[in-house]
Amino acid sequence: MDQRQALNAFGALSQETRLQIVRMLVVSGPDGMAAGAIAEKAEVSPSNISFHLKELERSGLIAQQRESRSIIYTANYEALGGLVRFLMEDCCSGHPEICAPAAEVAACCAPKMEEKLQ
Repeated sequence: MDQRQALNAFGALSQETRLQIVRMLVVSGPDGMAAGAIAEKAEVSPSNISFHLKELERSGLIAQQRESRSIIYTANYEALGGLVRFLMEDCCSGHPEICAPAAEVAACCAPKMEEKLQ
């Protein structure tokens, strides 16, 4: 991920509802959520949720696919991981112990995601 992409992603996440949506989609895993369910859970109107989903999709943090009459949104784990890697890229300055706590947190999620993908 380059700096321009990171700025777009951070811009999209800098709004409360959009951050809430990304967190919901991360939890929902590869099955994702329908736009209506996202709106209901976020307690916002369908037109409002459409605006936020469009911004998140434009930033590359989420993706959509049509299933029958519904549009299902999923987190783009590759883009989210790229954003984390962008933040951590230069953090250690030759001292890996500085980044170790963050790496441990990221590692604890790996088995959970692998289980959801099976």
